Amino acid sequence: MNAEVLVDIKEVSRFYGDNQALKNVSFRVHKGEVLGFLGPNGAGKTTAMQTITGNLAPSSGSVTIAGHDLLEDPRAAKAAIGYLPEQPPVYRELTVDEYLDYCAALNRIPQSQCRPARETAKAKCGLSDVGRRLIGNLSKGYQQRVGLAQAVIHLPPVVVLDEPTVGLDPIQIREIRELIRELGKEHSVILSTHILPEVQLVCDYVQIINKGELVLSDSIGGLQHHLKGASHTVAFRQAPDLSVLEQVAGVKSVQREKDPYLRIFFEPDKDPTDEIVKLSVKNKWGLYEMRPGRVSLEEIFVELTTDEPASQEAVA
Repeated sequence: MNAEVLVDIKEVSRFYGDNQALKNVSFRVHKGEVLGFLGPNGAGKTTAMQTITGNLAPSSGSVTIAGHDLLEDPRAAKAAIGYLPEQPPVYRELTVDEYLDYCAALNRIPQSQCRPARETAKAKCGLSDVGRRLIGNLSKGYQQRVGLAQAVIHLPPVVVLDEPTVGLDPIQIREIRELIRELGKEHSVILSTHILPEVQLVCDYVQIINKGELVLSDSIGGLQHHLKGASHTVAFRQAPDLSVLEQVAGVKSVQREKDPYLRIFFEPDKDPTDEIVKLSVKNKWGLYEMRPGRVSLEEIFVELTTDEPASQEAVA
């Protein structure tokens, strides 16, 4: 049985004057999925997040949240969303408990249910021991946890997180990512980020946006499966003539790597392994290693978002 569609974005565009920040963006998020919304700075990620959450109206297209059209029934649609913007909307002069009680009231949680809702949100986000502390005295990682708690206190089916780990130290980043994975078990999560490992570690699906357009949409598993067969890394005892390898059926190019390795790129449905082995025997090249190449998400990201070919070095 197919999971329920909780976010349905159809042909959404957004203009700022003559500048088109989003160009006919369409996608769906099902219940229990974590979607990684990936792109370089300025690609349109934050505009997309603000449009999905109703902070910006789309210039055209439709946004449906948990079955409610955001323009026709904004109150019901927004009630189904928990949103953590890039800067957590916390009040530093309040304690964690005071702030979460305030957030519960904003989300129209009945007064009799505010305390249970607050304690549940604190437990989910690892805040049970800091309820009486001033938010301003907490570390940045804990302030981010408070931001997550306000986003989920009303148990929304959809949680939208915009750059939730920016500025955190490595330990804090690991903790927030674990929280996001836990949230993904009970909510549909949209995670906007430009940090590539975050998507691979946390998300079920990835979408890459560049200059306002979606340029890639796939599951993490599907993406990795697709990328495995794109190349082989090989090593020979006697350096072969690259032009001979390039003439093999299906081979697109041959690239020298750290000696003695070569990387052979080929069409996904035309694996040249058998022919390379035959050529090695015929020409006495001494083939002694061949392994499937793996194109990293970093390389795909660079290829889709710049005009330059992806380098073999990981993007920082």
